[in-house]
Amino acid sequence: MLTFVGLGLYDERSVTVAGREAIEAADRVFAEFYTSHLVGADVPDLERYHDATIEVRDRAGVEQDPAPILDAATAGDAVFCTAGDPMISTTHVDLRLRAHERGIETRVVHGTTAQTAASSLSGLQNYRFGKATTLPFERAHGGDGVPDSVVDTLDENRERGLHTLVYLDIKAADDDYMSASTAAALLADDYEDTLAVAVCRAGSPESTVTADRLSALATREFGPPLHLLVVPGDLHLLERDALAALADAPADPLAELTD
Repeated sequence: MLTFVGLGLYDERSVTVAGREAIEAADRVFAEFYTSHLVGADVPDLERYHDATIEVRDRAGVEQDPAPILDAATAGDAVFCTAGDPMISTTHVDLRLRAHERGIETRVVHGTTAQTAASSLSGLQNYRFGKATTLPFERAHGGDGVPDSVVDTLDENRERGLHTLVYLDIKAADDDYMSASTAAALLADDYEDTLAVAVCRAGSPESTVTADRLSALATREFGPPLHLLVVPGDLHLLERDALAALADAPADPLAELTD
């Protein structure tokens, strides 16, 4: 059996009860933290909380050399952990399919995702989100500014009146996380007066939500990671009121987006 467990968004306590039970029952526990990271806990914290040895795999050890994980799942019960949910932004469908090819039974224990948290914290309605995108560090894509793929996604969603969730680049191996202010500065070159929402440390006791024009967000400090941005599309009256009350959004850009 290979069980995929989402650890949630912040620390060792963010996992669901079902996820914790799966980890405790496993013969071997694997994890990866290259796609995302629990900023409120490290591997020793997780091992103490779950009373388990956690074998951390890098990207090559999951995508190119998954045999140790699959062999463990063939021999007994193996768990594969990720931050967030293992099949959403940190998708590991390929690993699950490899398990099925070997006749290994699989199941998924879901965790809270950044997308659901962003919607919940901001008051923006989940069904009004369009395609999500990821904003990379400039050095990561070998160019200046914002990649065309990000601009295309934003433009397409805005034309349809839909919100855009913008994941911010993570280089976990270098302990480097793009901040909401850096992301806002990059996007402000093309969308200076556009309203955006900075969602910071979702899932933690110190989560914050701040809405303003991108040019204004670019000048602010938002504290420790993880951060993400939401660029709203057309706003329902309830969403407008939520951004004003929960994210201190200024009145003028709210009025521009309200149905």
